[in-house]
Amino acid sequence: MTDYDDVYFTNADGLQQHYRLYDRAGGGAPTVLCLPGLTRNARDFAHVADQLAGRCRMVLVEQRGRGLSAWDPQPERYAPPAYVADMFALLDHLGLDSVHVIATSLGGLMTMLMQAARPGVIKTAVINDIGPHIEAAGIEKIKGYVGGGAPRRTWDEAVAAVKTIAGDVYPDFDADQWMAFTKRLYTEKDGSIVLDYDPALANNFRQDTDNAAPELWPVFEPMKTVPTLVIRGALSDILSAETLDKMQAEHPDLAALTLPRIGHAPILDEPEVVAALEDWAARHYR
Repeated sequence: MTDYDDVYFTNADGLQQHYRLYDRAGGGAPTVLCLPGLTRNARDFAHVADQLAGRCRMVLVEQRGRGLSAWDPQPERYAPPAYVADMFALLDHLGLDSVHVIATSLGGLMTMLMQAARPGVIKTAVINDIGPHIEAAGIEKIKGYVGGGAPRRTWDEAVAAVKTIAGDVYPDFDADQWMAFTKRLYTEKDGSIVLDYDPALANNFRQDTDNAAPELWPVFEPMKTVPTLVIRGALSDILSAETLDKMQAEHPDLAALTLPRIGHAPILDEPEVVAALEDWAARHYR
């Protein structure tokens, strides 16, 4: 038995898209939408939902091509404009005009794009390790692994594969943490252990031979009316300390938390993050 429901909605292109709904907070509770990173899924936010579901309705969405959401037969649509349209379809499905957001990486970019497209749609934002300027080194690393990864015969094999990519991101992980992290990335399918996303979502990403991501400072501008908490891994190759400093300088209501000895991206179960989310929820999720 789970403490959430698996729910589906029809997205902007007619595909069935999945989210986990934690709806035990009672009527009138605020809704928090959790947006995962590029290749990630709802499992990344399970612990966040467990922490906050007593006071909020938690919606843990899986973007098209990830987790239990349908794979797109037109892979060229795996791109931010479609993802943002999907989230507006989800809000319509939920009957919401605005929402609180907790978002990692790509999810953070989507948060900014949603607010730019519909000012006021984002009530508050917790953004995990992403900003308006993305470091080229991080983009290059992601291009090196996204869409790859052969099926694994055992979970230990899967862990070993994950360590080759993320060993420097989480230098202090123990064996149990590595296994838990790996089980967020992989799933069992047809007798094999496979990455839990459509490999074709990498096509658009890899076709861009320039590792310099577009500057998104104009897109960040509408976020300045949104109370925001940015979490950064001190070892991040995506969000630099300089970019975070500039975000704080330009945004009048932006708090920041940097975690030592963690890269891109923090897991969000770190004690400092748990405490920060508890404080954030007490102030904003009413």
